[in-house]
Amino acid sequence: MTIIGPSLGDGPSLRTMPKDFSIAIRPATGTDTVRAGLERGERRQSMRGFEDTYVDIIDYIVRITHRIWEDQDVGYIYDTYAPGCFVYDDSGAHYGVERVVSGTMQSIHAFPDTRSYADDVIWAGDDEQGFVTSHRYITTGHHLGPWAHGPATGRPVNMWGIANCVVRENEIFEEWVLYNMCSKLAQLGIDVADAARRYGNEIAASPVAERYLAEVDRLAGGRKPEYYPAQTGTDFDPEHFARALFHNVYNRRDLSAFDRSYSSTVRWKGTSNRTGYGLGDVKGMARSLMATFPDLGMKVDEVYWMGNDEEGYRIVVRWTASGTHRGHGLYGVPTGRRAHLWGISQLYVRNGRVTEEWNLFNEFDVMAQLLSDAPLPMLP
Repeated sequence: MTIIGPSLGDGPSLRTMPKDFSIAIRPATGTDTVRAGLERGERRQSMRGFEDTYVDIIDYIVRITHRIWEDQDVGYIYDTYAPGCFVYDDSGAHYGVERVVSGTMQSIHAFPDTRSYADDVIWAGDDEQGFVTSHRYITTGHHLGPWAHGPATGRPVNMWGIANCVVRENEIFEEWVLYNMCSKLAQLGIDVADAARRYGNEIAASPVAERYLAEVDRLAGGRKPEYYPAQTGTDFDPEHFARALFHNVYNRRDLSAFDRSYSSTVRWKGTSNRTGYGLGDVKGMARSLMATFPDLGMKVDEVYWMGNDEEGYRIVVRWTASGTHRGHGLYGVPTGRRAHLWGISQLYVRNGRVTEEWNLFNEFDVMAQLLSDAPLPMLP
């Protein structure tokens, strides 16, 4: 494992990584039915402190989601989230289980027929160090109740999101979740830019919501951006692969890293239900982001994975970035405003190349930071 400097990330990860897919998403086991009970069978991994009904960490994640959102047992959150849990979503950092309960109740009120389907759960860890999970889900439902963005529209929604959780002894004590809010608003016929502007005005008017934005940390000591250190050894290292890819593309500005790391037929899905096929589409989104924020600096905060060389790897990357809106790219005329971005990427790798990528970031929040009616900064 390569030792990396503080300007390139926090790694390497010390978590235990699953070496195969013996504990992975299986069809028809999401609901607590007789059929699902028969298919689950006996407990499949050590889960100290968890309720006896759960056979493995994926069973836990999928079934508590179903019970809370589809059975609408919202109070079960008290049993599965720590009292002082930390939750980071599109709107920033929040603390405490009561906010999770309140937010869930409001969402179910607006979309009472919500169905949530587990598309995949990538996990690592154990019951000693805690489990980490990256749950990609598909949500369907109809907008039948009022919410923060207006009255009920009756329209259907069909979208996907990602929730990364840290779990120990039956309780989630940390969660990073992206709801794909721009996609939801667009499907309901709501002007996304206008909704972001209004939300940005609310944030600007709040005395307790001032956002701290540090200087963009892309260049160490003002020097030129170096390439990520080369891997030592010949075995494929998922963590080095992911950290090198994100650093070399987004800090070094080396788009040719995609040519070395992605399949030519890669399938890509991104924020706001963007989709792509092939290297051109992957490069196009990265170019758009860096054109929008010319000084963009990115930091990989967490990497974990499951798999092996023969079956391939499923890698989770959680990242943060900041940049100044000085370019014509994704969000119109440059405003000169600094923005904070964070995201989750799931990479599916075979033979050392990404064959599929799912990538979400806090796009609605980014638009709110840029489009509010607060006075614009002076551009140099």
